[in-house]
Order: sequence, then C-alpha cells, then structure tokens
Amino acid sequence: MWKTVLRRILILIPQLIVISFGVFLLSHLMPGDALSGRIDPSLDAAAIEAQRERLGLNNPWYVRYIDWFGGMLTGDFGQSFIHRRPVTEIIGERAVNTFWLAIVTLILTYLIAIPLGVLAGRYKGAVLDKSILIYTFIALSLPTLVLSILMILLFAFNLGWFPSGGSVSALIISEGNTLVILMNRIYHMILPAVTGALLGTIGIIFMLRANIIDRTYSEYVLMARSKGVPSKVIFNKHILRNSLIPAASGFSLVLVFQLTGALFIEMMFQYPGMGQLFFSSILMRDSAVINALIIIFSVIAAGGMLLSDIILTIVDPRIRIK
Repeated sequence: MWKTVLRRILILIPQLIVISFGVFLLSHLMPGDALSGRIDPSLDAAAIEAQRERLGLNNPWYVRYIDWFGGMLTGDFGQSFIHRRPVTEIIGERAVNTFWLAIVTLILTYLIAIPLGVLAGRYKGAVLDKSILIYTFIALSLPTLVLSILMILLFAFNLGWFPSGGSVSALIISEGNTLVILMNRIYHMILPAVTGALLGTIGIIFMLRANIIDRTYSEYVLMARSKGVPSKVIFNKHILRNSLIPAASGFSLVLVFQLTGALFIEMMFQYPGMGQLFFSSILMRDSAVINALIIIFSVIAAGGMLLSDIILTIVDPRIRIK
C-alpha cells in the first residue's frame, strides 16, 4: 500500500505544477499588479519605476513565475497589498476558523446522514423512506445562498437563537475567559455548520440508501435468508456493514468539500475563514492571496482523494488500489 501512496504523491507533483502555472498565468492577465493600491500619488514616475524594479515587476513573466513558485515551495506566498502583511500570516489566521467549522460541519453531516440513509434503505417504499427522499430533493434544489438566507432569517432574526454572523463576540473576547470564549466560538459555528451539514448529507443519504437496497437483494443475503438467519442479524452483519464501507471511504472527501466549498456559507454568515477571505480578495483583486488560496485548496483536494483511497483500502482489505 505504501508504494501506491508514494506513487500517487509523485503523480500529484506535476499536477500541482500545472495548476500553479495556470493560476499564475490568470493572475498575470488580470489588470493591476502587486504595486497597485500602494502607490503614493505624490511620487513621481521615476520613483514608481524604481519600486517596480525593486519588486521585480519588470522581469519577464517566466522569471516572475519561477521566483513565485520557488517562494511558494518555502512557504512564502508573497505580500498582500491590501492587508500589507505576508499572505501566510493572513491565511494562517483564517485557516484555523475554517478548519474547526469544517470539523463541526463534518460531524453534524454524518450524524444526520447515516441514520437517515439507513432508515431510507431499510424501509424502502415506506412513508419514512418517501419523507427522507422529499427532504433530500428539497435540499438538493436549494442553492447554498438561499438556504443560508432562510436559516439566518428564521434562527437569527425571527427566533433569535443564534447570531447571524461572526466567529466570536467582541465582548466575550474582552473578558478573557478561555472556556467562555471557546463556548462562544462553538455557539457562532452552530448555524453555519448546520447549514453546511444539511447540504452535505444529500450524497451520503443517496449512497447509503442505494447500497442497502442493492445488498438486500444480493445472492449472499438471499442465501442467508434461506438458511433461516434472523433478519436483524442479516441486516446488521451483512447489509449494513458492507453498505457503510463507501461512506467511510468518502469521509475525507466530505471533509475536503467542507474545507474548500465553504465560500458561500462563510460569505453569507460573515464567518472569518478562508472562504470569506477568498471572496473578499477577489473583490479587492488581491492576487497574492487569491493565488495562495487556490494552490492550498488544490493541495487539500488532492490530499483528500488520496486519503479516501487509503481509508477504503483499510476498511475493506479485499480492495487494493491498482
């Protein structure tokens, strides 16, 4: 298995190089550059040109790409001309918030999806199954922006149960109590996490339901029934256990989706994570931050797919990655 993992990692290297080149090329074609927004109107043309020369903006594009790619390998993604700080520091602050929101969302996703998927598959065609399918179709048809607005209107404004945005209250931070701050952060995460979980359960429910129905009519289950094995034992040991394998392998992919796909949720709830930073950077054309986030999201996605294959191999020894 470790040879396969090493081979997959080696394959990812040229893929990430191609992605980095595409990202740099697109940012190179955007209007403006790293000096935009930092020019003092009182400076003359000679001083501005000296600044461009110092920053290497007059170098050919391939020289600038090599310098940028080399710095990226050492963890230097450049300087944000909007925040006037290193990009790694800005992303590092936001990555913590996104990570914990993704973990909470992931837990809620599986807590909702697995019971509903199992019930829908076991009681196929019943009222319970039809009700769960109606829920999945409604969630599938709702865009993220629409569901976020509905959740904010209902639970934040009308009922007042949760805050409408942010990651922690400023008043709580001023008190300095670590435990209280932690609980307040979790309190702020509940509404965006539930919104993400409701959208993330759709695929898992459909997959579990289909797997359970398929295995219910498989040959080994029919043979077990003919031998008089109790239905509860057949379902728990043969149907459910084998149906959960794809859900276990998809664990990392769901986490990747939560880490990289939280753009609209973080934007709507004004949650200070990487998704919200990515959206604001696009609006302000902060190319250094945009490039770094795209590369980070690509690495996370590639690592998630590799981790999914590894988990699938572990939970089912019969499967070997070719």
